[in-house]
Amino acid sequence: MTTGTFKERHKSEIVPKLMQALGYTSVMQVPRVEKVVINMGIAEHDNPKIIEGCVQDLARITGQRPVITRAKKSISDFGITQGDPVGCKVTLRGQQAHIFLDKLCHAVLPSVRDFRGLSADSFDGRGNYTLSLSEQLIFPEIHYDEIAKVQGMDIIVVTTARTDREAYYLLKELGFPFRD
Repeated sequence: MTTGTFKERHKSEIVPKLMQALGYTSVMQVPRVEKVVINMGIAEHDNPKIIEGCVQDLARITGQRPVITRAKKSISDFGITQGDPVGCKVTLRGQQAHIFLDKLCHAVLPSVRDFRGLSADSFDGRGNYTLSLSEQLIFPEIHYDEIAKVQGMDIIVVTTARTDREAYYLLKELGFPFRD
């Protein structure tokens, strides 16, 4: 979806629907997507090949270089010392976030076998939605031959909505395939 197309659709279709459904009197009250955070935890933190593979996969999926997250504390049960790489994450804002969400909702999720829709129970109580994927192979940019290890990821959609109900209506209008 191009920049102009999304802005026009959001202004002409989504905002009026949300104003009517939620009873807003001003356009500024309508919730919007603030950012999208994609996070991959890495179980084998001592293998640099797997860490670099996860960084490359996340960069291909999002089009943005990930930040490697490091352990804040040492955890002896897991063999983690302070400063070890334990994952990578990307934060998308603005048009990049909307392009990613459009791709996720209209191309990636519908192509998953036996996909029955997203659960509406994954809201956090403050208008943010979390989606967990078990593998990165569902994205068309990732090829099975090129991955170091099959890895899961969490996608967090942060909105300006104050309640889960407002966020649900916003994401539904954006095209999220929720189960009914």
